[in-house]
Parts: sequence; C-alpha cells; structure tokens
Amino acid sequence: MTQGPRYHVKPRRRREGKTDYRKRLSLLRSGKVRMVVRKSLKNTQIQLVEYKEGGDNILVSANSGELTGKYNWKFSTSTIPAAYLTGLLAGTRAKKKKISECVLDCGRYQPVTGSKIFASAKGIVDAGVECPYNEEKIPADDRLMGKHLDDSIMSAVNDIKDKITGGK
Repeated sequence: MTQGPRYHVKPRRRREGKTDYRKRLSLLRSGKVRMVVRKSLKNTQIQLVEYKEGGDNILVSANSGELTGKYNWKFSTSTIPAAYLTGLLAGTRAKKKKISECVLDCGRYQPVTGSKIFASAKGIVDAGVECPYNEEKIPADDRLMGKHLDDSIMSAVNDIKDKITGGK
C-alpha cells in the first residue's frame, strides 16, 4: 500500500536550470578549489571558490571590466582575448593567496571548443595555477591574442599581459 504523492518536486535551482547538482557534487568531492567562470554579453567573471558547509567562500575574483579601468584596455570586454586576460589576472591573484591548483567549473554551460571558458582556463594556467583541461578545447593562439579581431589588439594584449604578470 503506497502513501504520499507520486510526483517529487525538484529543487528550485534545478527547476530554473541554474544548478546541475550531480556535476556540483562531483566537483565538491574532489576537495579542490573550484574555478567558476560565468560569462555575460559584456563581461566574463572568474571566481575561485572554496566549499564551506555554511556556504561557498570566494577566495579570488576577477572581472573583465577591470581591464578597462586598471589596465587601459580599449577594446570590448566580451571577447576571447579579454577572457584570457581576465583568467591571467585571476591566476596572479590566486598565486598571491597561495592557491596552487583548482578545478574548472563551467556550470550549466556546454564545453564548446574554443570558447571564452577555455580561454579563461588557459589564462589561469599561464599564471601558474594548476588546472586540468583538455588541450583540444583551448582556442588557437591567434584567437587568444585577438588576431581574428584586429591587428592592433595583439600589441595591447601583450602589453597588458606584461603588466599583469609583472614583466615575467
């Protein structure tokens, strides 16, 4: 004899399509800091997040909007080169906070080859933080440097890259 409703209401964030709880649980079980990449139409935001029982703790954050203010970036902040530089910025901040490894959390985004998410991951790795990813998914070097957009972007990317890394 069965009792109770036959239909189970899924959690709110799952119904809204914001959280994949199976993927989140597997990332949390790794015990590593998560590199959370979120993109919008104008910006890319990267956060290095540590799990706590009371709620996630954000250790490092970087937004591509910072490139225009602090580093004199004159181009769009929604491009692949801007995502790469934002990853580089987040990676240098992570190194200062003694974070040596992380795991990529792309959330509900599909892992598309050559996307801004993997450009950000390449920026983190170039800064010296260990983050496993598939090499085939990374955009080509010409796209990371912005050659597909304009030739003047390449020199700007190299200048800002030197400013962020301190000329290393």
